[in-house]
Amino acid sequence: MSDKSYLVNSYNRYPVSFSHGLGSKIFDTNGKEYLDFLSGIAVNSFGHSNAVIREAVDKQLEKVWHASNLFQIEGQEKVAKILCDRAGMSKTFFCNSGTEANEAAIKFARKYGKGKYEIITAAGSFHGRTMGALSATGQEKIWDGFFPVLEGFPHVAYDSIEAMQNAITDKTIAIMVEPIQGENGVVVPSENYLSGLRQLCDENNLLLILDEVQTGIGRTGKLFAYQYYGIVPDMVCFAKGIANGLPLGGVLVNSKVADCVVPGMHGSTFGGNPVALSAAEAVLGLLTDEMLSSVKSSGDKILDKVKALNNPLIKDARGTGLMIGIEIDSSIEVKLIAQELMNMGVVAGTSGNNTLRLLPPFIITDEDIEIFIQAFKQVLDNIAKREIK
Repeated sequence: MSDKSYLVNSYNRYPVSFSHGLGSKIFDTNGKEYLDFLSGIAVNSFGHSNAVIREAVDKQLEKVWHASNLFQIEGQEKVAKILCDRAGMSKTFFCNSGTEANEAAIKFARKYGKGKYEIITAAGSFHGRTMGALSATGQEKIWDGFFPVLEGFPHVAYDSIEAMQNAITDKTIAIMVEPIQGENGVVVPSENYLSGLRQLCDENNLLLILDEVQTGIGRTGKLFAYQYYGIVPDMVCFAKGIANGLPLGGVLVNSKVADCVVPGMHGSTFGGNPVALSAAEAVLGLLTDEMLSSVKSSGDKILDKVKALNNPLIKDARGTGLMIGIEIDSSIEVKLIAQELMNMGVVAGTSGNNTLRLLPPFIITDEDIEIFIQAFKQVLDNIAKREIK
């Protein structure tokens, strides 16, 4: 193979290529086995080559792959109803990704606002890389090279109701936040944050938009993270785990937002295609109460075991369900730990301020958890020994 790559240099890639996977395991082209604790960045919630999802997709592939949203698409109404019923929402718009879902929510909010256009977001947030979602994102490093970003997105401190309240103007129409900030290091807000935002929006006639692209579809142990707090947003954006690896995203909206959306206002060529929908229906069928409870308990086990290591290099371990961040002492570059874990056959991610990010598939076993803990302990011990020398 030529040393020249024909791919745009937009990613820092590991020199590893995966050939196949099964369950929580994935194998590279050299035959090496890895424990997958990243799930394609919270996408492969039911692991690799899941038999139920594969069967559903195979059946659809024998029928229609694509027909476009100019026609009624088999499966859209069914999946939309399941989502709306379980989420307490009214209608669904389907697209292909989390960024597209957030873009749609921004447009819907501005249309609903009838001239009001400001959407307050949080510092440290991540909503995507297209211009609208990028502008909503509260990280200056993401904006670098793309100025001027779009106006209308004041960014205020995360986990501060007061900061949100102080940012409201006569142009404000919505507040948009992540229930847990994933790309900022798995930052979990205080218990009353989301309920406080709901109250603030109600008092000021604002829409509450929750970006649940990473937290949603069971990742925290609920179908959506807001369900821990007894609230319902006006819009909730989802993607990642909904189709276990096939491209699908969407926005759930309440009736007052749905009423402002009319034909021709927004669309998506591939959004909600039959093949991705077949996977989504299977995923939602697998997301039983028992499975969601298992997600929560597995995450609790990982956190307990990480904290029990009592290693001075671990500054904090936090998260909900199987969305976990392990903050590492700043003296050690967290990417080094991720690389060492890869060498030992464990795939993990990084995010935020020197944080190791774990997003395992929902099907992990106690044995898988122990494999990770032992590998992580070994990596920390090896790094400590090198530092001492």
